[in-house]
Amino acid sequence: MAKSKNLDFGKIKKHNRELRQNMTESENLLWKEIKNRKLSGFKFLRQHPIIYQGDLTRLNYFVADFYCDEKKVVIELDGPIHESNKEYDDFRDPELKNRGINVLRIKNEELINIKNVLDKIEFYLLTTS
Repeated sequence: MAKSKNLDFGKIKKHNRELRQNMTESENLLWKEIKNRKLSGFKFLRQHPIIYQGDLTRLNYFVADFYCDEKKVVIELDGPIHESNKEYDDFRDPELKNRGINVLRIKNEELINIKNVLDKIEFYLLTTS
């Protein structure tokens, strides 16, 4: 049975690698600004899996656009896809909250003023315990 679990981790790793290689324009824009601890020294991971339920045969997980482990914060960029996936977001956010992870949602349109977005993220990180 443990073999099945390892296969799931391999699939998760492969899936996230593919997501990192195919990030949206908005994700790339924000990533350039927050990678390598550029934002107040906080480390971010992109397209990071967060396992929320699992057993020996299957793991269920969410993929965070960006994740800061130090502050347990997920940053989600909400583009047009989120309008049609509202039910998924309504399920996902409380599941993350139950695991002590806060979610900051940013609409793609907000990225027009990247300085304001970075200020918003920084304030959120500094005021989230």
